[in-house]
Formats: sequence, structure tokens, C-alpha cells
Amino acid sequence: MRIPRIFTDQTLFSGTEITLEEQASNHISRVLRMQEGRDLILFNGQGGYFQAQIASITKKSLTVSITEFFDENKQSALPTELGIAISKGDRMEWLIQKATELGIHSITPLLTENSQLKLNAERMAKKQKQWQQIAISACEQCGRNIIPVITEIQTLSIWLPTVNAEKKLVLHHRSDTRLTGDKPASVALLIGPEGGLSTTEISSAQTLGFQALTLGPRVLRTETAPLTALSIIQFQWGDF
Repeated sequence: MRIPRIFTDQTLFSGTEITLEEQASNHISRVLRMQEGRDLILFNGQGGYFQAQIASITKKSLTVSITEFFDENKQSALPTELGIAISKGDRMEWLIQKATELGIHSITPLLTENSQLKLNAERMAKKQKQWQQIAISACEQCGRNIIPVITEIQTLSIWLPTVNAEKKLVLHHRSDTRLTGDKPASVALLIGPEGGLSTTEISSAQTLGFQALTLGPRVLRTETAPLTALSIIQFQWGDF
């Protein structure tokens, strides 16, 4: 039987007991219907994981006993950063989930000239928190113990100068450049919205060291393109 993996913000030490957060407690007791004595895996995003066991369950809380620590992360050795224009509906949520499974290290949601989703400051903060939780849930599922960072929503012009990756790529279907070259120390990938990045935006990215990249003759949707590119990057230079 698969042992559930649970994320907690708390500091973890072997040989101690903690009371889990309300959301995690409800999931374990009410959704998974686990009983006292059952095994769990706990991680807090600081690296590694702990074996644990349910010590007690009440209507209001769930306490676990922490046992052995394992220094294992399943983190890709190739740091990858994704800057992607935010999209409507649940496409962004699906993308974050799958990019986490593919080993992304950080994701920056971007506002571009052709972005269709308009958010005020309050909704931006709420979205960021929601997306970070999706990344956490994806780590619980896929076995990662270090959480990818979902940064605050920002404009493309603000993000571009901050990118320090050795290899910087901007997806551009009008280019004929394919993914080649020796393994870089790190990779940044820029993906535009459904309408694509403007000529000015692509030019700005290239001025700051981004290389145009095409994934073939067909135009991929904004949620398909990054996952395809990340899979190729992981196969070419990462741990696939």
C-alpha cells in the first residue's frame, strides 16, 4: 500500500511529535480515512523527508510521531526557470502541476502585451498563493521534497533583466533554431500567451541574451509548449 506524502510548514526532527495543520489533518482523517498507527511521509520543503506514524486523531487535530530522516530529494540537477504569460481558466494550474512533475525549479507568471487575463493586486496575491499550493500538492504526488518557487506575478519587462541562467531560451515558432549545444549549468525558458509574444518583446528578450527556439512546424498552445520544451530539456541535459 502506498504511504501518503504530506507537506507541512513546520520544523521537523526525528524523535518528536507534531500536530499537523488543519488542511493536512482533514485530508488524512476524512479523505484518506487513515487510523492511528498508520505510516506517513512528511516533508517541509527544506530537503529530505521523514518517516512518521499517526499517534492520535481527534475531531479537531491529528498528531504524528516523527521517526527516521532520509536525505533524498529527487531534484533535477539542472536548475530550470520558467517565465510564462498567465492564461485564463485552469490552464495555468494544470501547467504548474505538470511542470513541477517535470522538475522545474521556479515559475514566474508574466504579464505581456497579448495577455488576456487582467488582475488587480489582491487577486494577484491570491492567485500566487493558490498556484504555490498546487506546486506543493504536485510534490506530494511525484516524490519531490523541495518545492518549486512560484514567484509574484510581474511584467515581462521587469522579469527579463533578472534572469541569470547560463542558457536562456525564448520559444518562437517563426524561428528555425533547434535545441543544441553542450549541457549548461542552468536554463531559463520564456513562453508567451496564446497570442504569442510581440516582435518587440522577442527582440527585448534576445537583446538580453535569450536565444530563439522552435519545437517544430506546428504551433503549440501556451500550456503544451512549456511542457514539451521542459521534457526535451530534461532529456537533453537533465535527468530523463
